[in-house]
Amino acid sequence: MHPFSFTRARTIDAALAAGARGGRYLAGGTTLVDLMRETVERPSSIVDINDLPLHEVSATSSGLRIGALARMSDVAAHPAVRTRYPAIAQALELSASAQLRNAASIGGNLMQRTRCAYFRDVSASCNKREPGTGCAALRGHNRTHAILGTSEACVATHPSDLAVALLALDAVIHLRSRAGARSVPVADFLLRPGTTPEREHDIRPGELITAVDVPAAAHTRTSGYLKVRDRQSYEFALASAAVALHIEKDVIRSARVAVGGVATVPWRLPAVEHRLLGARPSRQLWADAAAKAADGARLLRHNAFKAELLQRTVARQLGTIGGRK
Repeated sequence: MHPFSFTRARTIDAALAAGARGGRYLAGGTTLVDLMRETVERPSSIVDINDLPLHEVSATSSGLRIGALARMSDVAAHPAVRTRYPAIAQALELSASAQLRNAASIGGNLMQRTRCAYFRDVSASCNKREPGTGCAALRGHNRTHAILGTSEACVATHPSDLAVALLALDAVIHLRSRAGARSVPVADFLLRPGTTPEREHDIRPGELITAVDVPAAAHTRTSGYLKVRDRQSYEFALASAAVALHIEKDVIRSARVAVGGVATVPWRLPAVEHRLLGARPSRQLWADAAAKAADGARLLRHNAFKAELLQRTVARQLGTIGGRK
């Protein structure tokens, strides 16, 4: 770990001033501290923001607001989240161990970086860590890597379970800097690698995530998250699916499907959603819709199995949420 200065911000204005000077924000530290130990991240200044008034979780008739410093365990246990937005609660509970969920913040979860082994090995080539050096995963061991949203520069998957659920539920991220406040849909906040894989988030220097809003809708109540992984605890997804359906009079009126573990960012499936709209729930419908889940996939040497795994994961979760008629 390289030397760094450490300060604690007591107010949002103080935090933004420190961020404008190049300080890195620290909440739970469950990602940043690990990367600093591995010398992947080498910030010269750390700003502890845990005292800021950004811990609140509130639900109204119009939607859910989650403060950026709310802990994952607190959000997952919140009664309104569990009843009105179950996909979020389930994604959080499947994300990590209880100890990590007690420490990790919502904003930090969205800002976490890939678990690609080549990214975390400073001796390996990685365009995300050191632009222009190449992507060792393209011809290396790539069983856990992405099949959607990839480029010649990067095939690393995004690790967040929560972000998949937020994408399915059309969440919006609120940011603030000394220049003012702005809001960005989660679909635009997390960036595909393209030719600049080192730029992972639409966040400007010194900006701070303050909250996440999720709009209320009929489909948010009938939602859920499925995570398929090599083992049942403390493991990242090989494939995951967040599904939200509004079914009225045996017809699907709205559908939201997003997947994780298979793409460089949480991945929405509009073709699957389109196949579901206006149809009557059935096992055949789930299979037909899920068959479109891997459209556009780019398979690598060791991860070709993910295409079928993704289709099966989506079909299974559609059946769980929509019924198995």
